Amino acid sequence: MERRNFLRGAVIGSSAAAFGGSLWRGAAVAAPAQPGTGPYGALAAADANGIELPGGFASRVIARSGQTVPGTSYSWHSAPDGGACYADGSGWIYVSNSELPLIGGASAVKFNASGTVTGAYRILNGTNSNCAGGATPWQTWLSCEEVGRGYVYETDPWGVKAAVRRPAMGRFKHEAAACDPERQVIYLTEDETDGCFYRFRPTTWGDLSSGTLEVLVGDTAATSGAVSWAVVPDPDGSPVTRGQVAGAKRFNGGEGCHYAGGVCYFTTKGDNRVWAYDAAASTIDLSYDDSLVPSGAAPLTGVDNVTVSSSRDMFVAEDGGNMEICIITPEGTVSPFLRINGQSGSEITGPAFSPDGRRLYFSSQRGTSGNTLGGGITYEVTGPFRG
Repeated sequence: MERRNFLRGAVIGSSAAAFGGSLWRGAAVAAPAQPGTGPYGALAAADANGIELPGGFASRVIARSGQTVPGTSYSWHSAPDGGACYADGSGWIYVSNSELPLIGGASAVKFNASGTVTGAYRILNGTNSNCAGGATPWQTWLSCEEVGRGYVYETDPWGVKAAVRRPAMGRFKHEAAACDPERQVIYLTEDETDGCFYRFRPTTWGDLSSGTLEVLVGDTAATSGAVSWAVVPDPDGSPVTRGQVAGAKRFNGGEGCHYAGGVCYFTTKGDNRVWAYDAAASTIDLSYDDSLVPSGAAPLTGVDNVTVSSSRDMFVAEDGGNMEICIITPEGTVSPFLRINGQSGSEITGPAFSPDGRRLYFSSQRGTSGNTLGGGITYEVTGPFRG
């Protein structure tokens, strides 16, 4: 797959385009991006876990599917997917979905202040193909079912409160969710070749039991410009949710999404793009698109889950490609941050930073097992992440 950088802002140098303004906000400029050297330099030889990292970084395995999480009695779930971190006193919790059909669910790993695993447990059971999701400002995890007429489940990362199904958020092939506390809405992606981009407006912010589901309206062929929102009449998916509003803008396979600084960034796997919805201006633009990069030259292939660090670097996980997490800096440089060797049949999922920004968690959904969903591996990377 080929990629270009359609980064928002002026071109800087000959090797990259730049995002304009704070956190990549600005006018779009169609400028091809070439592979550049990221803020951490080139990747070194693979470590004992088969991961290539920049100098000063190190990896460790946190859990393996079907095996007991070290330091606990809990057996880690298969097909680990979307994830997020939560502060827990002086420690933290990493939550991870399971994309297993008909089993799904989500689990959590608990860490103390030094990063030692102190517990692991289930937080959601009996769901179906839980792919991605998103964290809420009120410290819950939204676990999304990637099936037709799938639900969003609101879960407790501490495993104390029972998970709650949230039908008001719509029934469709959910992928990811991202909360916008400024406008008090939650953005939702849909993993269909003619999928839509939604937002849910709760009746009361912090309570997802009721509210209004809206769909983005705009020219499907346009890659930038003004957009609007329309109410979805029947969020229960009967008739099909994405077919209810005339003029709804279509996206080719919605994947991960992340809200930061007034912009919701989301990926589409069918055309290998990272989109940017400017919530204040109600405009949409492209942040990354490979179609202008010469064949074989693009550093990022197979866009999927996405997160943003405290330094405003965007980390995009690859579904396939050459198993990399690539970094897009605010200056527009696109480069590999890490690469997993020997797992070409897998995909990278669930990138999330610990609350202090010093540790990055993610999974290889199938590990070395290829298409077998039971071989997942969850990792941690530590090192000199810039703050």
